[in-house]
Amino acid sequence: MNATIYQSAINIAAKVGLYLSLTMFIPALVDLYFAHPDWKVFALSACLMGSLSLVTVAATQGGPPVFNRKMGFLLVNLLWLVVSFVGAIPFWLSSVNLDFAEALFESVSGITTTGSTVIAGLDNAPPGILVWRSLLHWLGGIGIVALGLFVMPYLRVGGLSFFKMESSDTTEKPFARIVTYTRAFVLIYIVLTVTCAIIYGYLGMNRFDAINHSMSTIATGGFSTHDASLGYFNSLPILWVATFFMTVSSLPFSVLILFIVRGRLDTLKDPQIIVFLSYLTVLAIAASLYQRLENGVAFHEALAHSFFTVSSILSTTGFASDDYMLWGDFIVALAFAATFMGGCSGSTAGGMKAYRFIIIFNSIRAGLYKLIYPNGIHTVRYGKALVDIDVQRTVFLFFTAYMLIWAFGSLAMGAFGYDLLTSASAVATALSNVGAGLGPIIGPAGNFSTLHDPALYLLSIMMLLGRLEILTVLVVLTPLFWKD
Repeated sequence: MNATIYQSAINIAAKVGLYLSLTMFIPALVDLYFAHPDWKVFALSACLMGSLSLVTVAATQGGPPVFNRKMGFLLVNLLWLVVSFVGAIPFWLSSVNLDFAEALFESVSGITTTGSTVIAGLDNAPPGILVWRSLLHWLGGIGIVALGLFVMPYLRVGGLSFFKMESSDTTEKPFARIVTYTRAFVLIYIVLTVTCAIIYGYLGMNRFDAINHSMSTIATGGFSTHDASLGYFNSLPILWVATFFMTVSSLPFSVLILFIVRGRLDTLKDPQIIVFLSYLTVLAIAASLYQRLENGVAFHEALAHSFFTVSSILSTTGFASDDYMLWGDFIVALAFAATFMGGCSGSTAGGMKAYRFIIIFNSIRAGLYKLIYPNGIHTVRYGKALVDIDVQRTVFLFFTAYMLIWAFGSLAMGAFGYDLLTSASAVATALSNVGAGLGPIIGPAGNFSTLHDPALYLLSIMMLLGRLEILTVLVVLTPLFWKD
């Protein structure tokens, strides 16, 4: 591979590392305001990582990079690795006493908006650390949507083409559209965050909790400022508000962008939106009925907790209002199945995503029709659009790789000494970027603090694999990628 590509990728990644280092001054100021000594940790981390990033930027400075597919694959992987390691430094040096494996796990979980945590005693944790976790979520959410809208479709490994939705704008330059839509996306993201925080505050959260939880909600991350997550507030209205914003953030941001920029209501007909909202509603109502009939819970409470829990899992947020492991075996099975499903492409949600299920279902149906009528023409469609064979192949390649990695990851967790439920759910929740797993150790009432370092490193890799759509990472690991 051309050395210029390495130089350009390292230069861009170093610049991003520099920007992330500067954001460390925000939690430093928070700790300083609350008179917590950890402000020195954030200030020192910002100076150290900022200096290292600045030196790297200067050493790799060159002409403007030529962006091609190889450059794209390398840059995406390098960016998320750099951000993960830079984000881990304050955790490692802070008073929460994490070793490097735990610090890296917390950072990766934050930046991938997974929400799994190794920090116990959140209610008494340093305020700067709590803000840093939320900031990683919020910034990670911006990066995730940008990947889904602009980068992944170009690399042809995930996401739906953003500009196919704007087929009427063929006379406008793509770059001009990217600038317009990026501005609209950032504005929408900020407005949603501020609105969510205001409503949380109105419903009883203090200002600190409202701001942190709004960043986690809109990023569909799941980090909380309390060990009991949103269950700490014991408020059904807060659960409904969280459910609404988690669901909105699981929808394609391209729909919101096109509605704001172009007034395009027709984008709401996107098949993945219909499918996502359908299985969310069906699963939530099924859980509500089970809670009412089997456990005798008042229906309005069952409805609130069930919709919140299902939307939290499907949006891959990971908030908890209760230990749903105690609700019954049916709910545990439902939660495990929902862990794999996820939200929509071009959102902050993870998982397999609804559009892939649509393409897989229609491909299987077309294949069955082909068996009945071998000479017939049986097309695979996404809504009214034809799905070309390359997209179909990529979807099935992703699905196969996902299941194989989940299986091998579960075996590895078993080899580390963990039971089947913990092993299978830990890898599933990491790959899907959901947050909480199942079982007494990593379930909604627990966390990942008791896992050994090898397991934490494995799950950190799984979180990055899932967030980068798996194939983006596997491509870089193939020998052919590194040949000229």
